[in-house]
Amino acid sequence: MDDRFKITLAQLNPTVGDLAGNAAKAAGAWGEGRTAGADFVALPEMFISGYQAQDLVMKPAFVADVQAHIAELARSCADGPALGVGGPVFDGGLLYNGYFVLKDGKIAARLLKHELPNTHVFDEHRMFEQGPISGPVKIGPVRVGIPICEDAWHEDVCEALAESGAELFFVPNGSPYYRGKFDRRMNTMVSRVVENGLPLAYLNFVGGQDDQIFDGGSFVLDAKGAMVTQMPMFDEAISHVEFVRGADGWVPQKGPLVVQPDEWEQDYRVMLQGLRDYMGKTGFKKVLLGLSGGIDSAIVATIAADALGAENVRCVMLPSEYTSETSLDDAREVAENLGVRLDTISIASGRAAITETLQPFFDGKAADVTEENIQSRLRGLMLMALSNKHGEMLLTTGNKSEVAVGYATIYGDMSGGYNPIKDLYKMRVFESCRWRNANHRDWMMGPKGEVIPPRVIDKPPTAELRHDQKDEDSLPPYEILDGILDMLVERDQSVAECVEAGYDKETVKRVEHLLYISEYKRFQSAPGPRLSHKAFWLDRRYPIVNRWRDNS
Repeated sequence: MDDRFKITLAQLNPTVGDLAGNAAKAAGAWGEGRTAGADFVALPEMFISGYQAQDLVMKPAFVADVQAHIAELARSCADGPALGVGGPVFDGGLLYNGYFVLKDGKIAARLLKHELPNTHVFDEHRMFEQGPISGPVKIGPVRVGIPICEDAWHEDVCEALAESGAELFFVPNGSPYYRGKFDRRMNTMVSRVVENGLPLAYLNFVGGQDDQIFDGGSFVLDAKGAMVTQMPMFDEAISHVEFVRGADGWVPQKGPLVVQPDEWEQDYRVMLQGLRDYMGKTGFKKVLLGLSGGIDSAIVATIAADALGAENVRCVMLPSEYTSETSLDDAREVAENLGVRLDTISIASGRAAITETLQPFFDGKAADVTEENIQSRLRGLMLMALSNKHGEMLLTTGNKSEVAVGYATIYGDMSGGYNPIKDLYKMRVFESCRWRNANHRDWMMGPKGEVIPPRVIDKPPTAELRHDQKDEDSLPPYEILDGILDMLVERDQSVAECVEAGYDKETVKRVEHLLYISEYKRFQSAPGPRLSHKAFWLDRRYPIVNRWRDNS
């Protein structure tokens, strides 16, 4: 019917490089759309290749393989609705971020991304050429304007589509999570709608890819900017949206409106989903971690149990003579609450052997951080040995505050393949533990209830590498440290601005110094899920060798 148009939005979870698997997901969504009577079945940006594929898209053999899968997808989905899917494409020897509309067994239209993001985790100018602003595509009775992801963040692209006859916008996205991102997307898309007086369907995908977690949250806006359909965050979902032609253009009909979770739940889900997809997409089934009785390892163990199931989590307590009975009790209680395996391996004999071996070379020198690091590295050695022997991936447990100032031992407690709390500051670790104790969701595989004992949350943090050690012996109190780091890292503010905000200048300078000299550790640290727009790795790239200091 010429006065109705139905689009199927497929918010799915692709895997980078799994071209056959991604194509199968696309074909499955197309089948659901055909059954529902859709005119157009849509998948997100770069779906066939997975996103972000980084330099993999610059490999000609990879792009040729992508094109072969798109051609086969067109042939297999010939008898039914049009199918939209994103992927890289070579044209005239140049590489583009493309979007394909498949119909009747062939590529009916191909669009090339015009605006290439080059901020935060995106580096598309390095990989892709800028495509022209394309005109709308006729799909059934509608001329659909398809600004690809970043294109919709720029007024001129959508304005040009509207002026060339677009009757509605469809925006295919690969938009990764950071805290507060959903509201930014929504505000921007409402602006495009209001500016052009056209309805808009925004489609994102879900799932983890290395450090980036794509949070879904796809939606449809009417021509006045009101939301008429809201898909869930983080979960795969398919939604069929019908548009009806009225006197003032195409009007999307109301669909489900899923309530979005608060930022604490979103952050926790990102950490869980990041680990779950990192494991599933790399082929690992089980994890292990050192469980110290402290809060960081407790929340990582909880995230692991929630992501993978308790039967796939091994915790190991590695006590020394400095380990308190309280820590041993707390580790046991966390493991029992979660239902995970707990092994205990003393490092005392290994520590004694290494101390004896090194004694002639340390003679005449006082004990210092060297002896503390030996303990940490012994633990790392044992955990890696267990990982190798049992095929269980080792999780590391350093929070963002520690990662920032280097309060971790390289080749010791930094050992591991993934760090679920890498972008979570210490003060947020405390609150995340409290949130998890008070909440349980159906996407968690771990048990309900107070799984992290309040004593673990409330006791003073300590590495227990010497008698009566506390983190505050070496660092400012975490509420002060995190406040300074928020200004220096998250907001790129100066030392003078930190002092103006009320922080002691000597403390700020010390934190700044630790931040810069710890860069080499971060270059060698495990990946972890991005929660902020200044996560360590692609968001914030600093030189390892750097003698500049802010003397403001």
